[in-house]
Amino acid sequence: MKTALITGASRGIGRATALKFAKSGYCVAINYNKNTEMAESLRQEIKSLGARAEIFRADISDCSEVQKMVADMKDKFGRIDVLVNNAGIALPQGLFTDFGEDDIKSVFDTNVIGMMNCTKAVTKHMVHNKSGQIVNISSVWGTIGGSCEVIYSASKAAVIGFTKALAKELAPSGIRVNCVAPGLIETDMNSHLTHNEKAEFAEGVALGRIGKAEEVAETVFFLASEAASYITGEVLSVDGGII
Repeated sequence: MKTALITGASRGIGRATALKFAKSGYCVAINYNKNTEMAESLRQEIKSLGARAEIFRADISDCSEVQKMVADMKDKFGRIDVLVNNAGIALPQGLFTDFGEDDIKSVFDTNVIGMMNCTKAVTKHMVHNKSGQIVNISSVWGTIGGSCEVIYSASKAAVIGFTKALAKELAPSGIRVNCVAPGLIETDMNSHLTHNEKAEFAEGVALGRIGKAEEVAETVFFLASEAASYITGEVLSVDGGII
């Protein structure tokens, strides 16, 4: 049975993605950093579906913790077929000049370095097997940039550059690397937005609404599936048609 590692899987897009893979017959490795209760709740939900899941705590910005997580996952499941680099953080909206060095470092440590740590740790297993799928989660702001979201936008643009370059590097080993760039999605990360703010954003979306985590999860699964066997190095936007 194939196995998928989902980082930041305890909530939001990560949780929806973990459930999608579980419902599709995968064993799921649930990575989380702080919220053990939510991670365990997800494990139990997946178990109730008749699928297998295990939780793995790791701060993905710490390379040693990631290496241990991947080694533990390999021991429990025996294989790693899919990596979804979903874990990410954002800062409150504000002018770039209002943020300090620690703010920049915290965002890049998770959104970029953490993604690289996880990818590096699983790649050697995938290369050995001559197969594997990596799906990275970027953002609409990584493709078009967002005013008062400069640091986050820069980190998510780095995810896109990483995806395109790594796809070329790993293609000879039978490994595909793709990226999903969601627009505004109804998740905890955006729970600070008021109803009016969400409505205002939706006015700039062709479909006239914000997205659901499940809609992003469907796209992630597609890119990791055989249905996308001739797709690599691509960025697929799930944003409702930003106007």
